[in-house]
Amino acid sequence: MYGFEALTFNIHGGYLEAIVRGHRSGLLTAADYNNLCQCETLDDIKMHLSATEYGPYLQNEPSPLHTITIVEKCTLKLVDEYKHMLSQATEPLSTFLEYCTYGHMIDNVVLIVTGTLHERDVQELLEKCHPLGMFDSIATLAVAQNMRELYRLVLVDTPLAPYFSECITSDDLDDMNIEIMRNTLYKAYLEDFYRFCQKLGGATSEIMSDLLSFEADRRAVNITINSIGTELTREDRRKLYSNFGLLYPYGHEELAVCEDLDQVRGVMEKYPPYQSIFAKLSYGESQLLDKAFYEEEVKRLCLAFEQQFHYAVFFAYIRLREQEIRNLMWISECVAQNQKSRVHDSVVFIF
Repeated sequence: MYGFEALTFNIHGGYLEAIVRGHRSGLLTAADYNNLCQCETLDDIKMHLSATEYGPYLQNEPSPLHTITIVEKCTLKLVDEYKHMLSQATEPLSTFLEYCTYGHMIDNVVLIVTGTLHERDVQELLEKCHPLGMFDSIATLAVAQNMRELYRLVLVDTPLAPYFSECITSDDLDDMNIEIMRNTLYKAYLEDFYRFCQKLGGATSEIMSDLLSFEADRRAVNITINSIGTELTREDRRKLYSNFGLLYPYGHEELAVCEDLDQVRGVMEKYPPYQSIFAKLSYGESQLLDKAFYEEEVKRLCLAFEQQFHYAVFFAYIRLREQEIRNLMWISECVAQNQKSRVHDSVVFIF
């Protein structure tokens, strides 16, 4: 089918592809970021953003502003755009767009369960949940004592239900089990999304395979680094890696036995696409790894817009907008805490 999408794609997908490409042109540029980095107060940031697409969302906010307000309003813009696209989409694009939010659902489930474990107020936790990952029964997550109850009482009716088959145990929920649950769910989700994109075929399959493989490899590296020095066994670690990606299967075998960051680096430098990421880091340094991965991801997401007649632009746009919101949150926090010297540390330029 590859090469023939142009014949029929625009019948159902043309309008929404035009919409998402229009949204993409509204992303902040390097010039916008340079201006934002020079702001002295949060009101200065609001004033600068008023000339962008965020303007209508921030214009009625009274002073003094808080970082959380800016982030919430910018996220609201993304949610409104997503809901509009979902309401206009037909199959299989509507299912594809829903898949894009399952990661947020997993994060919300983990947030509520962890917060409940530490006796936080459920209402306060719900306010911190990402709006793209909300579902009807999310508030009742607080009553679950173990994985089995979590599934039976709450998640059986959500799209995450199929991913729980590997997680269901009677073990009580503790911080370690919750983190293993998060990574097991993400593994099942990414593999399912990957299979779905393969079925779609064409340019969607080609571009999404690259983007999802990168996501799977990044998670494998993060799982390895975060599990060094914990009681997680090598076998347990290997089970959390996704069964696809550039590192699958031989890279996973090597990562599973890594004991420190330099060994992880040694494994990753055998793979040319990841050599450049680790070349930016000095030995033993992991703080900049997240930023290096984000920069590589942004590069790949921008390339998705170079081809036409495929669904990967929707995934790429949502991810780019989320990166932009992370940038705005970092800049706002630096300004609010008078740490202007660190403002460039975590900003990832998109264009």
